Formats: sequence, C-alpha cells, structure tokens
Amino acid sequence: MDIEQRLREAGIALPDLSGDSYYGLTYGPMKTHHIVGNVLFLSGHVPITDGKILHPGRIGSAVTVEQGYEAARLTGLNMIAGMKLALGDLDRVKGMIRCLCFVACEPDFTDVHKVSTGCSDVLIEVFGDDIGRAGRATIGVQSLCDGLCFETWSEVEIVA
Repeated sequence: MDIEQRLREAGIALPDLSGDSYYGLTYGPMKTHHIVGNVLFLSGHVPITDGKILHPGRIGSAVTVEQGYEAARLTGLNMIAGMKLALGDLDRVKGMIRCLCFVACEPDFTDVHKVSTGCSDVLIEVFGDDIGRAGRATIGVQSLCDGLCFETWSEVEIVA
C-alpha cells in the first residue's frame, strides 16, 4: 500500500515535523518518538497547525463536540506526520496498537468518545481499517497545556 499516494489522492498535506518543527518540544525536554523492536512509541500529539492551536478551550463550554472532533482529526494528521518523521516511510506502519486520548472538558461532559473519534476516523481513512483501527481509551481531563482541547499519545506496530 502506498500511503503517500493515498494522502495525495485524499488531498491531505502533512505538516513537516523535522528539525525543531515538532511542537511538543516547546513543552519541555522530550523525545518525539522512541522505537523498541517493532513498536514505535509516539510522544503527545495535539491540534496545532502553523503554531496555532485549533479550537482552544474545554469541550462543553468554549468548544463544541464538532469542533473537538475537528481538533482530534488534526491531531491524527499530526500523528501521521510524527510517524513519517520517525520512520521516513509511512509504508512501514503495520498497525495501530493503541491511542490514549485526553479531552479537556467540563466535569459533567461525558461524550469524550465523540471527540476522539475524529482522530480514529482519520487514521482509518489514511491507513485503511486493518492498519488504522487502534485500541483506544479516552479520558476527560480538567485542562491541557496552553488551553488545548485534545491530546493523544500512541503506540504503532512497524516493519522493523
């Protein structure tokens, strides 16, 4: 499967996270990723594009579920860009193992899964159901850095 071709056909342009472009580095010392055997561990990914946060605030007050879904979708695209940074070739992705999703929301908001589905949907769109569907957990949290409404970290099975 040629994932780069699939991205072109879908009209999806991934951000370039090479060099100092990975936004996570602004939050402190960390690795963008780590590979152990045939597992790629990605650091946190968030809905930032060109240095701007998409839909800052909490779901259930300042941010709607639909906006949260969009933010999660952008986060999924940023994750794919993180995979490309780590692997060089997206065709090395063998399967999504799991995603742990964090949704900044009001205490009584319980539809966190509807937000994180934006991330899941784009992974399946790009990689197909067999590779892109991951185990997933979503946790509602009080706050995330800089008012982000969504963040995820993940593990990916790769061709070593």
